[in-house]
Amino acid sequence: MGRWTRRAFLVSGLASWASAEQKGALLPSAWHRYSDPATEFEVLRLTDPAHSSWLPAYYNRTLARRGAFLLYASDDTGSAQAYRMDLHSGESRRLTEAAKLDASSLAMLPDERGFCYWDGPALHQIALGNLRARQVYEVAEGWDRCPGSSVADDGTAIVGEGRNGTSRLLVVGLQKGGARTVTEAPFILSHPQARPKRAQILYRQADEALWLVNLDGTQNRKLPLADGRVGPARWSPDGRTILYLNFPDDPTQLHAIRECFPDQGSDKLVARTSQFAHFGCNTNTSVFVGASQNRAAPYILILLRLTRRELSLCEHRASNPSMAAPIFSADSQQIFFESDRDGKPAIYKIHVSQLVEETEPESG
Repeated sequence: MGRWTRRAFLVSGLASWASAEQKGALLPSAWHRYSDPATEFEVLRLTDPAHSSWLPAYYNRTLARRGAFLLYASDDTGSAQAYRMDLHSGESRRLTEAAKLDASSLAMLPDERGFCYWDGPALHQIALGNLRARQVYEVAEGWDRCPGSSVADDGTAIVGEGRNGTSRLLVVGLQKGGARTVTEAPFILSHPQARPKRAQILYRQADEALWLVNLDGTQNRKLPLADGRVGPARWSPDGRTILYLNFPDDPTQLHAIRECFPDQGSDKLVARTSQFAHFGCNTNTSVFVGASQNRAAPYILILLRLTRRELSLCEHRASNPSMAAPIFSADSQQIFFESDRDGKPAIYKIHVSQLVEETEPESG
C-alpha cells in the first residue's frame, strides 16, 4: 500500500463525513450489551448516547412485522433525520434530508415499503426502496399542526390542525394528495389514531377526555372513561377496545391500565400498576410493558393480564419516565424503549422470549 500523506488523510476524512451527511449513507453498528445492575437481565443499547436518538410516537408502527428493521430518528450527523436500522447487523441507513424533522411523526406505511414524516409544516412520504421522497400535504395558512399524527390501515394519514383554541381533524390521501375535514372541535385535539379494521378515528382532548368519530364525521362522541386524568391511550391491535392509563386525581392512588369498549359504551379495570408513566401491550394484549415513575424503582416491567403480577426487567432511569414509552415487537419476543440514562436519549432493547409467549404478527 502507498504511503498516506497528511493532506490525503484529511481529504479522506472530510469525504467520509460528507457522505455520512447524505441521504442513503450508512452508519456502523453502535450496539452495546450490558447486564442490568438491578435485575441482571441482559440489555442491548442500540444507539450511541453521545447523540440523541428517538423512537417515533408509541401508536405509530416503527418495527417491521418480521423483526427485520427499526425505524427511528437521530441527530448523529448534526440535524434530526430518519434512519432504518437493520436489527440483524445493527447498521443504520439515513433516509431523509429534512430541514426540521419531527422525530415523533415517523410512521411506517401498512405495506412496509415506505413511511411518512413531518418536516416543519409539510407532510412527506418516502419509499424505502429508492428513498424517493415527495411532499403530500402542507398545513393550511393560518393554521398550526396539532400534536401527533398517524397512518390508517388504508394508507391515509390522520392529522389535526388548530387555530385560536379550536381545531379540525383531517384525512390526507398519501397517494393522490388532498385533505378532507372529518370533524371540528372547540379545543386543540391531539394524537389522532385510526381504528384498526374500522372506519373510525380516536383523538384526545388533552388529558381530560378521549373522543371517537366515524370517518364520515358522524357520531362524534366523548367516550365514557374512569374519573381522573387520561394518560397514554392506544387501540388494541384488533381494534375492539381502547387501552389507556388512568391517573387518579388522588396522588396516593395507583395508576391503572383500563379498557374502554366504545361499541358497548363501557369501561373496566384491567390492572393497577406500580405507577406506570407509560405502557405498551403485546399483539394479543395478554402482556403489558410499562415504565414506572417510581423514583426508588425506575424499572421497565412486564405485567401479566391474567394474574395482574409484575416482573421487573431492567432500570430505565430516564429523566422523564414517560419518554421511555416501551413497545413490544410484533412477535412479543422483544421490548424496545427510550432513555437518556447514559447521556442523550438512546434506544434500548431487551429480549423476553423466556418470559412471554411468542405471538403471530398481524398481517398487513
